[in-house]
Amino acid sequence: MVRTVIAAASIAVALSGCAQKASDVTGSYVSPLTYQSFSCRQIVEEASRVSAKVGELSGVQNKKANDDAVATGVALVIFWPAAFFIKGDKQTASELARLKGELEALEKVSIQKNCGIKFERAPVPTKT
Repeated sequence: MVRTVIAAASIAVALSGCAQKASDVTGSYVSPLTYQSFSCRQIVEEASRVSAKVGELSGVQNKKANDDAVATGVALVIFWPAAFFIKGDKQTASELARLKGELEALEKVSIQKNCGIKFERAPVPTKT
């Protein structure tokens, strides 16, 4: 009985600490007023810079999520106390959320100024 309770607690701790996949990180609110004084050219340049950083951090975040998933599997199958050492990475996820919010704000300002910039979203993976 005690072993079952400890195993259940380990699973709960492990799953709550895992890093999110980059696609699951939603953008934090960034005020479009931040970019209101930008010209359309400046919006394009800033959006390109932010988009590149989002891509870079998405790769880092996905690697951390995959590493956590593997560690969770190993912890639960082979050595359950290891589940307490799975932490995820809230700092990278937070930075990624902020940058996604910046892209949303840049898109809003671009639309308001009729810049004609096309902001593309990454395709949502379909479940089969």
